[in-house]
Amino acid sequence: MTPPEPSGPPGKFEITRAELVWPGKYDAEGRRRETPRIDLPFQVIERVNESRADRERRTGSQKTLFDYYEGEEGDTFEDGWRNKLIWGDNLLVMASLLDKFAGKIDLIYIDPPFATGSNFFFPVEIGDQGDQLEKSPSAIEEKAYNDTWGAGMSSWIRMIHPRLVIMRDLLRADGSILVHMDQHVNSYMRILLDDVFGRDHFRNEIIWCYPPKGKGPKFGFHQKHDVIYYYGRSKDLGVFQRPYTPLDAQQRAKFSFVDSDGRRFKDIKGRRVYLDEIQGRPVPSWWDDIGQTGQSRIEFLGYPTQKPVALMRRIITACSTSGGLVADFFSGSGTSMIAAELSGRRWIGCDIGRWGVHVTRKRLLDTRDCQPFEVLNLGKYERQYWQTTAFGESDTTPRTEQAIYEYFAFILRLYGARPLPSVAQVHGKKGEALVHIGAVDAPVTISEITGAVDECVALRQRELHVLGWEWEMGLAGPDGAAGGGGLMHRHAGQKGVRLRLLRIPHEVMEERAAALGDVEFHELAYLDAGVNRGDDGRVRVTLRNFVIPNPDSVPEEVRDKIAGWSDWVDYWAVDWSFLDDTFTPGWMAYRTRKERSLPTVSDGHRYEKPGRYRVLVKVIDIFGNDTSQVLDIEIP
Repeated sequence: MTPPEPSGPPGKFEITRAELVWPGKYDAEGRRRETPRIDLPFQVIERVNESRADRERRTGSQKTLFDYYEGEEGDTFEDGWRNKLIWGDNLLVMASLLDKFAGKIDLIYIDPPFATGSNFFFPVEIGDQGDQLEKSPSAIEEKAYNDTWGAGMSSWIRMIHPRLVIMRDLLRADGSILVHMDQHVNSYMRILLDDVFGRDHFRNEIIWCYPPKGKGPKFGFHQKHDVIYYYGRSKDLGVFQRPYTPLDAQQRAKFSFVDSDGRRFKDIKGRRVYLDEIQGRPVPSWWDDIGQTGQSRIEFLGYPTQKPVALMRRIITACSTSGGLVADFFSGSGTSMIAAELSGRRWIGCDIGRWGVHVTRKRLLDTRDCQPFEVLNLGKYERQYWQTTAFGESDTTPRTEQAIYEYFAFILRLYGARPLPSVAQVHGKKGEALVHIGAVDAPVTISEITGAVDECVALRQRELHVLGWEWEMGLAGPDGAAGGGGLMHRHAGQKGVRLRLLRIPHEVMEERAAALGDVEFHELAYLDAGVNRGDDGRVRVTLRNFVIPNPDSVPEEVRDKIAGWSDWVDYWAVDWSFLDDTFTPGWMAYRTRKERSLPTVSDGHRYEKPGRYRVLVKVIDIFGNDTSQVLDIEIP
């Protein structure tokens, strides 16, 4: 057997303790590798359930777009706190939370990927009839899965260990972490938690029992439980509010005596114990009273690893207090966030899947009295970090111009184009088309495209492809789509240039996907909406058309279920007074399992003051992608 890597200086081999060792835990000098700490600002892309008064108060302040951490530790919703739903890689997200939240989270619950088979496939309902189709994983989710299991157990350990380290640093000194596992990797997780938090910080092992599914294995016992490991950041027990379950009939029958007031009690060595003073049966460390989510057709959304709300509420109410801050960094379909809402806790949720974030948003909107929350990502700052690390610096000297050139060359290679270094606004050529690439940290602007179109005319080229991460409002729309195409398509067409606008996918930043060339550039979706003021003085928005990019790339079984253009739409919302900052929906509509129909005309909105208003319409399609359109209206 090969001995473990040394834990001391080079040239020495001394085993001082039993430990789990994996490739990459130690460097070549025998030193333990530190978890990278990356501090990136967040972008707030949407504020949900914010009142008009709160928005006006925020708008009138001197805070910038990114000053969204109003208040300090312990602040309530009334003090300015907003719950946070974050889309992105949780390693970068958690590291970027450290600046504001190190030592401030009361409870972290995670249900990380623990199966050796991909579990990203789940049913999605389409259209008014709710026809179910299996949603395949996005390239981001596939990449996360490959990084987790590509090299077997060692790559899973390399994935989870640094994340546990950052979670430890985010917890309060007396905070708790509960980690949900099944039989695949639970033994490894126990050792990793000992390694990160310390063996003496172990608090308990919870066994969650549930009825078995199917006929069971041919050999061996039927799997019918998961394990939840319960650790603390310190030896201090911290918050623990013991849960109880109601007494059953047999237990209640033991209170067989009745006093003169009619109160039932039982006698324990001469001491009366009254039934009405008993909270119930203390919940032990095995839980057999909460079934799997799949047993509740109302609650189950099709996520294979989805957990029941009752399970999460028990964990959250036991290990945090009302108003406390809880977090789930593998939030999936958002059950932890729903349970936190129902239990009066503040929360932070994070998931790498765009669709999972969207499903969580809808579930929260369906939750009674849902508190205001924000949808965030790392946006351009993640891209800036990627550009800097991938192309930005040599060992000692920054290479800004060289970095930009290498960035353009990299994107062109993935797009299948060759560089054209001597042209100002055009960066490459693919076949007969010229190619312009947008910057990583700014939206592609109308003037930017105009300049590239003019260069096409000067070079006598008739086709231009513009690749961008983000886009200035109002310029998009595919050529030939209903409604005449977007502003820039019409402008380019008038000059004899065919224009295509394509989104640079997040996958280009993933080393594995880029190396395999597994990157697809899709045209922007086309949204046609109109705004009008009715005889009642109220303003309404009408969806008139929605065209997804590259419909031929959509599986045939999906296209066959689409009866009309509105079937592509899962959610749409309107910000009645968009201020070029953060989208704040004042009206929204979305499909649920119970209500499949989707209106294409919004409710009416009355403006209190005359003036010119900018209306922003956002659509999220059945794949979780969002498309926006700006509309202007004058109120006399």
